[in-house]
Amino acid sequence: MEKQMKAERERREKILQAEGDKKSQVLVAEGEKESQILRAQAKKEAQILEAEAEKQAMILRADAVREQKMLEAEGEAKAIEMVQKALADSIVKLNEANPNERVIQLKSLESFAKAADGKATKIIIPSEIQGLAGLATGLKSLVENDNSAN
Repeated sequence: MEKQMKAERERREKILQAEGDKKSQVLVAEGEKESQILRAQAKKEAQILEAEAEKQAMILRADAVREQKMLEAEGEAKAIEMVQKALADSIVKLNEANPNERVIQLKSLESFAKAADGKATKIIIPSEIQGLAGLATGLKSLVENDNSAN
């Protein structure tokens, strides 16, 4: 009987040992599972935060580029406006000076010289230019006569 009791105790001990090992393995597996879940969630949240930060950075860069272009456009518009105002003022002053026909012809010649200076390969010369060429020659001889008289 003693042997039977000893065998029974050993059997119970083995059962308890096996149940303990089983519970231990289950707890370890559950711990690993929870650990992996938490790591995956942390990784997911980190990726979301990175994506949001990149999105915000892209928005800020786009805003900066847009603002820069707007400021450049405003500057160009002001420069064009100033040039046009100066041109209008010069026309007003020229009209107030009441120029004679010879001054107008000379200005036309100067404008033609600027146009001819461009990169155009063909220039159409108006018939009025012939008269202006004579005027320019006359002015040149006048200046040369003044210089030689001095």
